[in-house]
Amino acid sequence: MPRLAVGDTAPDFTLDNQDGKSVSLSDFRGQRVVVYFYPAAMTPGCTTEACDFRDSLSALSAAGLVVLGISPDQPEKLKEFAEKEGLNFDLLSDPDKAMMDDWGAFGEKKNYGKVVQGVIRSTVVVDAEGTVELAQYNVKATGHVGRLRKALGIEAA
Repeated sequence: MPRLAVGDTAPDFTLDNQDGKSVSLSDFRGQRVVVYFYPAAMTPGCTTEACDFRDSLSALSAAGLVVLGISPDQPEKLKEFAEKEGLNFDLLSDPDKAMMDDWGAFGEKKNYGKVVQGVIRSTVVVDAEGTVELAQYNVKATGHVGRLRKALGIEAA
């Protein structure tokens, strides 16, 4: 499973968001984009991470970043998740995990000491030209957004 690295061209994608609208990476050309991958909406770790992105969105936006969250969940579940948690950014559905595979965010991982196939909690920052600026794999949900902001030199808003 190839992983993206700094300097790689981020593969374009088009996925449906929580409202059933198509969203492509190329829609954001000229802007920096945080693409983060999480296993499942409305689970404890994924909720923690999503709410951290929600709470940091003003600081990320002020630094010129757009946030996109991606999971294998269907748009209906993503809509429920967004409404329940007051999420203020697009959640995208990749049910066949093809985009996750292209980005190195699906494959073997350890889960409670066992090797399983699944979504690898990951975050990739893409610059305004579509080049990978930062790629982090196997991140921990708790505190991840704070660590990401620190890595990007972004203070709290």
